[in-house]
Amino acid sequence: MLKLTHFKLCPLSRSIRLALAERDVAFDLAEERAWEWRAGFLALNPAGELPVLEIEPGIALCGAYSIAEYLGEGDAGDDAMGRRRPSLFAGNREDRAEVRRLVDWFHRKFDREVSRDLLAEKVYPQVSRLMSPGARMGHTPNPTVLRAIRANLRHHLTYVSYLSEHRRWLAGDEMTFADLAAAAHVSLADFLGEIAWNEQPGAKAWYQRIKSRPSFRALLADRLPGFTPPPHYADLDF
Repeated sequence: MLKLTHFKLCPLSRSIRLALAERDVAFDLAEERAWEWRAGFLALNPAGELPVLEIEPGIALCGAYSIAEYLGEGDAGDDAMGRRRPSLFAGNREDRAEVRRLVDWFHRKFDREVSRDLLAEKVYPQVSRLMSPGARMGHTPNPTVLRAIRANLRHHLTYVSYLSEHRRWLAGDEMTFADLAAAAHVSLADFLGEIAWNEQPGAKAWYQRIKSRPSFRALLADRLPGFTPPPHYADLDF
């Protein structure tokens, strides 16, 4: 069986968990705190980054881009219930280029401007403190950094609203990996209580649709010691 090395709140890992579930691929999970640069993990992926998908002994795919492309090249076909599996990169060449543009927007730009700093300010220090005996106590998130993150987040959600109001899904008529990448980052911000959904009706309508898919159930069940997501996090009709 495939094994995905991930961290529960890592958006790039979350996008691959969604992709594997949408493609009806069975897989095991191995949790990794990549920011600690553990030697065993660096032997698996010298870049020290998540996610990593081991497809058989000695063969590992590193990074969300390579894993998504690998999964996307397979035949979509039907799942065990006879339902058509979605294509991660649907449409003609121009359509697929738009999917990849948006994947890059969320996995690079959104990650750089929102997700990466949210994790660094609000998650990694707390997880390390709770799980590592002797770790330093008392990290307080930088309010200046948080203000910048929240301003960037509003900008990105406005763009999600724009796309969702002009297209059926973010990249076009079909749900694609662009939607999964976007939802992975949005779900992190939502888990941490950083989204004022009443200010983003377009993004909220899109997120409600993708959040209601069976592939999202495992993400909505994610919990970490020391963190309590807002009540609406797992509510499909929030």
